[in-house]
Amino acid sequence: MAEQQWGAVDEYLEEVLIGSDPALDAALATSERAGLPKIAVSATQGKLLHLLALTVGARRILEVGALGGYSAIWLARALPADGRLISLELSPAHAAVARANLHEAGLEKVAEVRTGRAVDSLAELMDDGAEPFDLVFIDADKPSIPEYFDFALRLTRPGSLIIVDNTVRGGALADASSTDASVIGVRRLHELVAAEPRVQATTMQTVGVKGYDGFTLIRVVD
Repeated sequence: MAEQQWGAVDEYLEEVLIGSDPALDAALATSERAGLPKIAVSATQGKLLHLLALTVGARRILEVGALGGYSAIWLARALPADGRLISLELSPAHAAVARANLHEAGLEKVAEVRTGRAVDSLAELMDDGAEPFDLVFIDADKPSIPEYFDFALRLTRPGSLIIVDNTVRGGALADASSTDASVIGVRRLHELVAAEPRVQATTMQTVGVKGYDGFTLIRVVD
């Protein structure tokens, strides 16, 4: 019953606060037809990402984990006309869907999807001397989250936000004895964040159409 109620509340909030959006709806439909896993952020989470990007006045956004481009659309829409979003995706098939969805949403001029291992793409950004990003959204394989966070910290500036999704793992985050690689990854993230004087952070538990999970919000301060 609890999960049904969480879903019903999310549906209500989406109807009242977001409404129908042809580009976003089409992105989900295209992703489903292409056989992508149904693990994109929810509409309410997407709206939160959009609002956070607007709040920090983001001009440059980095996303680790494009999937079908649903969250990238939310983020890219917060950018000014001369802004830039770079989304990293391991799967060439998923990246192709994301590019098509961004194009259909009219965002191809501000958003690009790069294919390959995220650690390699992140290293390339470092080697190229990439201009700091104002917001980084990490929504990729959890065992590699600590490494992604390390890169994100080096690719941002004081005042930037780093957002890491799915960090509560249905409550397993609190299980110090877990042997699950994803749980170990998010626990290590929290240890790194707690020991890092250059950031301030909190993790929020969430419930909704995606069940019980949460996200970590990190602000770079130095």
